[in-house]
Amino acid sequence: MTEAVSMLQQLGPSAKFLAGGQSLIPLQKLRFANPEHLVDLNFIPGTSFIKEDSGVARFGALRFGAMTRHAEIERSALARKIPLLHDCAAGIADVQVRNRGTIGGSLAEADPSGDWATALMTLDTTVHCLAPGGARAIQLKDFIKDAYTTALAHDELVTEVEVRIPSKGSGGAYLAFKRSAPVYPTASVAVHLTLFGDVCQQAAIALGCVGLTAIRATEAETALCGKIPDEKTIATAAEAARAAADPQPDMRGSSEYKRQLVVALVKRAIQIATRRARGEQVEGAHLYA
Repeated sequence: MTEAVSMLQQLGPSAKFLAGGQSLIPLQKLRFANPEHLVDLNFIPGTSFIKEDSGVARFGALRFGAMTRHAEIERSALARKIPLLHDCAAGIADVQVRNRGTIGGSLAEADPSGDWATALMTLDTTVHCLAPGGARAIQLKDFIKDAYTTALAHDELVTEVEVRIPSKGSGGAYLAFKRSAPVYPTASVAVHLTLFGDVCQQAAIALGCVGLTAIRATEAETALCGKIPDEKTIATAAEAARAAADPQPDMRGSSEYKRQLVVALVKRAIQIATRRARGEQVEGAHLYA
């Protein structure tokens, strides 16, 4: 990784890193990106891994190498310790994309239609980076600045993604609505909550594809906290999430259509997250038109 950073620094601003290529190459095809040089990260050893670190915080953390493929996370028994991560990885595009795309590349690209930023925003996530001046760790909420814009310097790359394992009594879900598997979602939702008995103690709700970045639906979170997540409470939270969404009309649907999708997805994601927090084994699957 150090050599790759040094190489990009030498090549200058016309060069880019190449990870899985599932974001960069389509941008090149559309002439939105035209780098003169590519520094290929695919042959650097030790950059693809999934590890549990019990020495981090009370319940430990999962560490993902930047070049870890979506398919590796989908198949990982460790990743299933946080079911929301499996939901996300298993639902990204199709098998070909999941076999090539990487978690580090997805976050570094900061595509507003991507999956990982929305899912990871509901968890305690740290992005580890390396630049010529050394390494640094950035909280995900501070990492993504805008659409296709992150806190990374030009000659800095993602080395690892650290996700804290939630406390007992926690559960989450990630759902997306798509016209077909290979395309970006029309809307997506991530929910993670912690129950004490039947009462929701903590909640995090993030909305994807309905803004220039993933949106934390803080009013929806407030609607859940301190309450039993029954049908009425869930409906109130879903309407608050609808108000937080800021979608633009496009070929995937009108703004109102996307807001309605947010309501439906939030309701379903809260229901799945609640059941998982209670210890149930519940499969979460994306929805298709």
